[in-house]
Parts: sequence; C-alpha cells; structure tokens
Amino acid sequence: MALFNFEREFSPKSNLVASQAAEQSVDQQRRDVYESHRHRAFSLAFYMTGNELEAEEILANTFVRAFQQNERPDGFAVDCALVAELNKRFDLQQEEPAAVPSPGTGLHRNVRRPDLEVAVRNLPSIERLLFLLRDVEGYTPAMIGRLLDMPEAKVQRTCFSARIRLYQGLAEQDQTEAA
Repeated sequence: MALFNFEREFSPKSNLVASQAAEQSVDQQRRDVYESHRHRAFSLAFYMTGNELEAEEILANTFVRAFQQNERPDGFAVDCALVAELNKRFDLQQEEPAAVPSPGTGLHRNVRRPDLEVAVRNLPSIERLLFLLRDVEGYTPAMIGRLLDMPEAKVQRTCFSARIRLYQGLAEQDQTEAA
C-alpha cells in the first residue's frame, strides 16, 4: 500500500476545478459575445422602434434566440436573431419598396441630428432597417442581402429609395421651418 494515494486524493477536486473553470469560460465567452454586439443590436432596435423599453426587449430576445441557436454565436448569428426579432414587429418581407420618390427640392441648411432622427423614424420599416444597416452600420449590400435573404440588387434599390425619402423628409422639415 502506498503512503500517499495522490490519484484518489486529488483527482475529484481537480475534476471539480476543471469543470468550474470550463463553466466560467463558457459564461465569459457568452459575456464577450454579448458585450461585442449589444451596442449595435440595441442601436438598431432603438432606431427601428423609437422606444427604449421596446429596444431593450428586442435586445434581450435577440441574445436569447442567438444563444439558443448556437452556444457561441458570431456577429452574423446575432444579426440574424435581431432581424428575426424585428421581423415580429415590422413588415420586413415587403416585396418591393414603395415607388421611388423624386429628389424634389434641396435642403438649405445643415441637418440637425434631431431632424435626421425624425426623418429616419418616418421611413417605411424595411427602408429604415436597410438605411441603418448600410449607411449607419456600414454593412455591404451583399452582407445585408445574406442577412435578410434578399437579392443584392433589391438591397441597393431599397437603400436608394430610403435615401431619397430621407432627403425629402428633411427638405419638408426645412420648408416647414422656413414658413
């Protein structure tokens, strides 16, 4: 009989420590994923809804969905979960954007942020989302098309329509203030 039986004495403790470290590692990875993507997801949700509480709810549901689908989701998986949550509240499957408006009259001043936010909120939901993804977040049309399962040409047309509609909304605000 050995004087010390290290295997029997230390094996269960080392397994417990390893198990706890693995759990902490998974929790830390989840925190890292959340911290890496929460600001973008919340911003998009807020600009889509215009309401902090609703944006927080969308944010929470987005990460629940993302972690249910994949233990370690990447940015694309989080974005897919966000689009699925937004799709519950908005008609994002619109076949074609409404007729592309003509550019109309020009702006006569620099645009203030509150005016821009109002104009963005007044865009149709699909145009608002595509504008935010393309022009605010910097996604490529190909990435947006993949995310929304939409042809790249349609993404580009919808972004173009959103920009014109946004420009018109800002011009109307400018004319209202001038009157």
